[in-house]
Amino acid sequence: MFGPRTLRRYVAKRFLVAILGAFTVCAVLIFMIDMVELLRLSRRATDISMLAVLWIALLRLPAYTEILLAFAVLVGGIGALLSLNRKSELIVMRAGGMSVWQFLRPGLAVALVLGIFAVAVYNPLAAAARSEAERRVAEAFGRTESTLLAATGEESWLRQDGTDGQSVMSARAAADQGLTLAGVIVYQFDPLGRFVERIDAERASLGDGYWELQRASVSRPGRDPETFDTYTVSTYLTRERVSEALGSEIAVSLWQLPSLIQVAEKAGLSAARYKMQYALLMSRPMLLMAMVILAATVSLGSFRSGGIQTMVITGMVGGIGFFLLTEVSRQIGVAGLVSPTTAVWVPIGLALLVALTVLLHQEDG
Repeated sequence: MFGPRTLRRYVAKRFLVAILGAFTVCAVLIFMIDMVELLRLSRRATDISMLAVLWIALLRLPAYTEILLAFAVLVGGIGALLSLNRKSELIVMRAGGMSVWQFLRPGLAVALVLGIFAVAVYNPLAAAARSEAERRVAEAFGRTESTLLAATGEESWLRQDGTDGQSVMSARAAADQGLTLAGVIVYQFDPLGRFVERIDAERASLGDGYWELQRASVSRPGRDPETFDTYTVSTYLTRERVSEALGSEIAVSLWQLPSLIQVAEKAGLSAARYKMQYALLMSRPMLLMAMVILAATVSLGSFRSGGIQTMVITGMVGGIGFFLLTEVSRQIGVAGLVSPTTAVWVPIGLALLVALTVLLHQEDG
């Protein structure tokens, strides 16, 4: 006869296998989609190898899959409970005196451990991989013709002042939190606002009070273009201000976010994006546990009574609706309309409240 501890381990294993299976399927689909997109973008880049494209896709994969972890837990939780239900194992557990809350504890424990692991270990690895991917994208695609990266919709623009006057800079790719740019075009004006020159450069790196442009072509009115190995453009922009404008929060790990938020606030910049990302990461364990409870609301009905398919579809639609609500709430938080804590925890609280209400109604009438 199996003891409670053995039974809990068995249920936890079923949850873990189902969640990892759903996560793997999501990862494969994301990798295939991203690989196709990168191959499409690299068609005109004859000097980019297939191996380089494959490596970039692999480096970008952890950050993408991290976003879908909650969805994988929802799908995996539904799958695990349906499997236990279909084999009448849940009926046997109920007959042995176990309540729904008791056989959900292993699943909740698995979700909690996965959430802590995702935040403390997986997120820093994903952020480092994403940062490296951005650097490789800038190197691989930034030196190709302008139409290549213009299709990605990621072109960035900066208007800046410097000792030589105002300038407008565009870049088709950014890495290192915006401190390294690729595919750069600069329109330089004098202190009186008159156009002076256009600079096309392969790369640009931010120094102390200047941008250093590499392999630059300088075009001035009435003169032939000149080529320089390095060329400098003055700027009053600081590293913090450039990172705030061009940096990607998903390329920053949990452990780096507090110091980055502090630096941005000391510089008088908005740290809303980074605060939002930090709040999202800190809420992830509770979010995954909420997904397990939501999965239980649509997976515990009797197969004999029918209607399981409808309930599962309802649960999936509800999950998608929840993720849409989360994204809307995130955008509201980034815009500064509400605090990051409110923007993150209100959707999770609503999901928990609805799921617990439905589960209590199903189990206790």
